[in-house]
Amino acid sequence: MKIAPKYVVSPRRSFVKWLPLIIAIAFLTTAGCSSRNHYLQSESETLHRSIGGEPSTLDPGQATDTFSFAVLRDVYEGLTTDSPTGGIVPGVAESWTVNSTGTEYKFDLRPNARWSNGVRVKPQDFVRAWRRVVDPKAGSPVADNLRPIVGAPEIIAGKLPLSALGVRVVGKYSLVVKLSKPTPYFLQLLTHTALFPVYSEAAAETHSPRNWVSNGPYKLSKWIPGEKIIIAKNGNYWDSHNVKIATVVYLFTPDENAELREYLAGEIDVTDSVPATALPWIKKHIPRELHVWPFLGTAYYAINMDNPRFRNNVALRKSLAMAIDRRLLVSDVLDFGQRPAYGFVPIGTWNYSPQFWEWRKLNDVQRIAEARRLYKQAGYSRRKPLQIRLLINADSTIRDTALATAAMWKRTLGVQTQIIEQEYRVFLQTRRDASQWDVARLGWTADYDDASDFLDIFRARSPNNDARYADPNFDFLMNEAAETGNPTQRRRILESAEALMLSDYPVIPIYFYVSKCLVKPYVGGVHSTIMNRLYSKYLYIKPH
Repeated sequence: MKIAPKYVVSPRRSFVKWLPLIIAIAFLTTAGCSSRNHYLQSESETLHRSIGGEPSTLDPGQATDTFSFAVLRDVYEGLTTDSPTGGIVPGVAESWTVNSTGTEYKFDLRPNARWSNGVRVKPQDFVRAWRRVVDPKAGSPVADNLRPIVGAPEIIAGKLPLSALGVRVVGKYSLVVKLSKPTPYFLQLLTHTALFPVYSEAAAETHSPRNWVSNGPYKLSKWIPGEKIIIAKNGNYWDSHNVKIATVVYLFTPDENAELREYLAGEIDVTDSVPATALPWIKKHIPRELHVWPFLGTAYYAINMDNPRFRNNVALRKSLAMAIDRRLLVSDVLDFGQRPAYGFVPIGTWNYSPQFWEWRKLNDVQRIAEARRLYKQAGYSRRKPLQIRLLINADSTIRDTALATAAMWKRTLGVQTQIIEQEYRVFLQTRRDASQWDVARLGWTADYDDASDFLDIFRARSPNNDARYADPNFDFLMNEAAETGNPTQRRRILESAEALMLSDYPVIPIYFYVSKCLVKPYVGGVHSTIMNRLYSKYLYIKPH
């Protein structure tokens, strides 16, 4: 559909007028009759959590979306894991040692680390799983996460056999990992799902609980497509005595307003998000149930660099970036304290000075004038407008932002935008087919606290490079950074790489994320972290 300026604010603001009344009525009519609204004590209780879409897979070696990650971190565990506040603590590995050069780690596995079927977790389970991830035949989209390990880049490229991966079993229950260079974030990298062990390939490729074997605090109980995933406490987990909640139900709720209604009705205990339209009412009526904190994540638009209209036209790409009023977006559409993004690597990333477009310092008049000049230079005008297919996944905040962006492009440049909104699992497939879109709304959240995690996705051969960006100079800088052990030199190289990428405009960063959720008063254990990970194993029901 074509988007006109009038659609930017009016639906949202008119909705605000009547939403508080509807919410209040829902709250008052359900608060007294739903048992979910009372403090619960029994370990047999079920916790209901919502996620904004259905996971694409529960295969640790194939998952790339945040909804899959959320469930996978409950049913699997790596050598290390996150503490409730985001620190790195032992997981399957009871302890580890590092050699003097920082390039070899020896992990000793816990004697009581077991799979959900009672079989002991062995070092071979990690070797098999990691080889499967880097196997070019498997085509894992998360294979790049293993690049620091000796042999991984060459195996991924098909130049070395799987046996060349720098990981081996020592004794019965120890694992040695060799790195090409010292990697300061390696212990954190081990918490990524790509480095989880897998009991068998067959178990990872089916959604049937009968065949499911996992090693985390929970195990898969039921997956009802389009509705929910149910996980149950894994009695064979090494730390099961500290897991307080017996059953967790993940409800798929792509509509934030419906999610809020279910929360107020007592059907959800912890939400995945909060609609901006409801923020004034929430702050007035249930402020203590609102949790908001910044984390390492960037919302952005990827430009299809395979499209001839964009490939060799940096002026056009830059004009689209400059036409977006990010300050207006974060103040009038988003509302939760998101920060405007004029670069890709988030503020607060470890050992890094984020890069920004210089024109961010321009006032609105100057910015708009330059955007129009570039648009004309690119060969377009109001008489000859650019037509864009903007792909988004179904989500009210993403939809509102897309509507506002399309209106800004229309008002400033005359661009005609068709918004294509799809259910999340369909969207994940469509984003891989560049023939179906011109611009796609995407987001990248940190797998580990390092700038390379954000910049690696722009390597020419990265499976996460949805923009199809390819610059040999950028790849050279990223390779140089990967080979540099000096932290200061490495930081400067990464900063140069980001600056180069930003000058090419393959993507348009919009804003940096904040986490926002509602949590019932009887749920404890919720902590803010820059990685935005909320493990069910740390949650509990407060005493009455």
